[in-house]
Amino acid sequence: MTFTSQLIVERSAKGSRASVKEQEYLCHVYVRNDSLAGVVIADSEYPSRVAFTLLEKVLDEFSKQVDSINWPVGSPATINYTALDGHLSRYQNPREADPMSKVQAELDETKIILHNTMESLLERGEKLDDLVSKSEVLGTQSKAFYKTARKQNSCCAIM
Repeated sequence: MTFTSQLIVERSAKGSRASVKEQEYLCHVYVRNDSLAGVVIADSEYPSRVAFTLLEKVLDEFSKQVDSINWPVGSPATINYTALDGHLSRYQNPREADPMSKVQAELDETKIILHNTMESLLERGEKLDDLVSKSEVLGTQSKAFYKTARKQNSCCAIM
């Protein structure tokens, strides 16, 4: 992963963002204009926008906490940057970390509920149509019964 990350960063232009597929993973790289770069390696289902948001936050905080002189020669052993663990744990679930993803998930759920409601309304509409047609048939049959009964009763007179 380290080799792939270094290679992608070396081949990326300053001020660019890119996502590169490596086997079953996506490597999201962000190289700032000041040559500070970061790479997030995630599965293909992880949203790219959330990965780049994470990279931007981490690189901004890193640039504020660590002097730029230490960037080219620094290593995890010589640079103390403790905020990374917090960001990584927070961004494990992209829906929780990113408000847009959370809103999108809620919209998707609402859409499913609306589709189910519309389907049940259409089914009810069909049932109502069936009831209306049956009531019309019943009304026609009751009129015919009334006329027939009236004819049969009219032939007899009460004395």
